[in-house]
Amino acid sequence: MELIADILLAAGALGAGFYCIVLSRRLSRFTDLEQGVGGAIAVLSAQVDDMTKTLVEAQKTAASSGAKLGQTTERAEAAAKRLELLIASMHDLPEDPVATEQPAPRSDRPTQPDPAVAADDDKDAVAETVFLSQRSRVEAAE
Repeated sequence: MELIADILLAAGALGAGFYCIVLSRRLSRFTDLEQGVGGAIAVLSAQVDDMTKTLVEAQKTAASSGAKLGQTTERAEAAAKRLELLIASMHDLPEDPVATEQPAPRSDRPTQPDPAVAADDDKDAVAETVFLSQRSRVEAAE
């Protein structure tokens, strides 16, 4: 009986040794840097580094584009304000300057100025003053 037990014990030890050799080979293939999981990890690590660099460059580009867009928007808003002021000052001007002019009197004696013409001249002077003051403010704001 002892002989059978020794044979079974030796067979078990040989089987365990064989199993350890198989596991060792699998483990070495698993951690191989070129083909196994180790290689996959190395490739993924390199890809993460590349993606990090690309992300940093994209963030820098987006920041500079945002700054340029902000400057362009500010310039557009300033131009819009100037246009609004110019349009507002144009509302005060007469619509047809040729039609509003009065023909010169042909008499030899001096006449009194027409109050309607004097009022139109005052409106023109006021409109020009408003336009110039608004223009000055816009230029000062720039």
